[in-house]
Amino acid sequence: MRLDHVSYAVARESFVSTVQWIGSALGAGFVDGGVHPRFGTRNFILPLSGGTYVEVVTTLDHPAADRAPFGQAVARRAAEGGGWLGWVVSVDDIAPVEARLGRTSAEGHRVRPDGFDLRWKQIGLLELLEDPQLPYYLQWLVPVEERPTADPRTSTTIHGVSIAGDAGSIAEFLGEPADHPLDQIDVTWVADEEPGLVSVEFATAHGPVTI
Repeated sequence: MRLDHVSYAVARESFVSTVQWIGSALGAGFVDGGVHPRFGTRNFILPLSGGTYVEVVTTLDHPAADRAPFGQAVARRAAEGGGWLGWVVSVDDIAPVEARLGRTSAEGHRVRPDGFDLRWKQIGLLELLEDPQLPYYLQWLVPVEERPTADPRTSTTIHGVSIAGDAGSIAEFLGEPADHPLDQIDVTWVADEEPGLVSVEFATAHGPVTI
């Protein structure tokens, strides 16, 4: 199971300053990811080495943000003061996940500033809304060279993630062992009042950085 990206959600008025803050901490600038018209959101992304990226996302003043599960999740996290929304795992074939969860995935897309229509399928946002410790799944519908991770802007990598929650529940949801749910990423289980992604540890050229 491969970590695709981690997502940080903020209110619209904090969007630009958060992008600048995280970019400064990680030693690289974010790029404009564009608008998610079906979800009522927009993002900036920072492609990292190691095949992952960081997303900073906010809602738009658009009805889709109230209807779509992803827009709802972003809005809720922003209303709580902003912070890590969650972690996303990518799969080559989302059909087995659809079968296990008993519903079809939702198609998403955003048009990049260069005009390319980035498309994917995702599932698991309903579970994330109910239990923020859980990840959601994504299957890219575009070639590898067009995905956000294709052009790293820094040598920084994600070294590990800290999650508040129940390791057994996540292992069952992922179908992976609780002591090693993600390839090449350390997962630390921590105690916290609220379940969810607590922090992400990055390995940078200037040493470890935890956000």
